[in-house]
Amino acid sequence: MTYRHALPPVVIPAEDYGRLAFIATASMMGRRQPPAGAVLADELVRASVVPAADVPPSVVTMGSTVEFRDDVNGRASRVTLVYPGEEDTDIELVSVLTPIGAALIGLSEGESIRWRSALGDRRDLTVLRVEQGPKPDSEKGSRGDETEERRLE
Repeated sequence: MTYRHALPPVVIPAEDYGRLAFIATASMMGRRQPPAGAVLADELVRASVVPAADVPPSVVTMGSTVEFRDDVNGRASRVTLVYPGEEDTDIELVSVLTPIGAALIGLSEGESIRWRSALGDRRDLTVLRVEQGPKPDSEKGSRGDETEERRLE
């Protein structure tokens, strides 16, 4: 497989951009995960930011379930992209603030990217399939629809 090493285009919904930028910046200022924060920040800088309604369903966004292939070993994996604090590797919830999460955000089906693992190894992956799921819980209002229903009763 031949790679040009040119970075593929990235599309981010405007509704997610501010929160993702805050997470990336806070991560770089802290000690928790500065390398992943820097990668996420780099992806956001080069992203096309568009209204959520204009994001094709084939684009990896927050809450998407993504099937991708590790082009180094040929293994396919399936993960759901979530915000930090919502990750759970037992059920394949991966934070956007991990090297793989930052690599996946904004990619489209069929696109490939070269990225560095947490150990610093160079990896290549290709997005095979994207399924849009519900928005992560942390994006919903803190009181949710239930409060509105109670007010109307």
